[in-house]
Amino acid sequence: MVIPSTMGASGSASVIAPHPSQSHSALQRLSVLAPDADPGVLALALEARSCAVRNGDADAEARLAVIDYSRPSTERRLWVFDMSQERLLHQEYVAHGSGSGDNFAKHFSNNEGSYQTSLGLFRTAETYTGKNGYSLRMDGLDPGFNDNARPRAIVMHGAWYANPDLIRTQGRLGRSQGCPALREQVAKVVIDELKQRNLVFAYADDAAWLRNGRSFACDGRSAAQILATGRSGRLANSAHAANAAS
Repeated sequence: MVIPSTMGASGSASVIAPHPSQSHSALQRLSVLAPDADPGVLALALEARSCAVRNGDADAEARLAVIDYSRPSTERRLWVFDMSQERLLHQEYVAHGSGSGDNFAKHFSNNEGSYQTSLGLFRTAETYTGKNGYSLRMDGLDPGFNDNARPRAIVMHGAWYANPDLIRTQGRLGRSQGCPALREQVAKVVIDELKQRNLVFAYADDAAWLRNGRSFACDGRSAAQILATGRSGRLANSAHAANAAS
């Protein structure tokens, strides 16, 4: 049973009531909460979260933020889920690094000075106030792809250039030095909901990371297999809807 909710200008507050059937998977529940998210990306994020919990890198109650960098900066491509309460807390705009591309992020790096976004699973840590205001430190859990996040100072923070008003004047959000920057109006709330051992999963259609990333690889399946399995449910639902309409 879904509790109706309207996504307002803040991009927050969708709720789903617990389903009585234990067979209803976490992916199905997240797909109901975030119907415009790619279910394959959600499946990969959930697998990475499961691996982190299994390895002791995260708690079973850890919240999960999913960023889909295969989408342009002009779209709300960040989803924040409260896994315990089965709620979508936010769907927001997020900026990528200036070295990664303009409207689309196409290049990714773990290297200092690249100004590129990093991919993979991050565990959130402490907050601090620095040159970008209230900020959230993150530790990368994908060796070779994001484990330099702390020395690179890849943090979540608010920024004027992440305001979607800029889309009307320049056709995209502004860009960071590699950080997932949020609009200033929501940054503190999102950071406070994610701080201290919650998870952020950053996805893109990057061949090297999809082939060699370790955060989602604890059960022997490849990223391609996980993505295909997640997306197969959407295809099945679309076919069912088409048959029903004919």
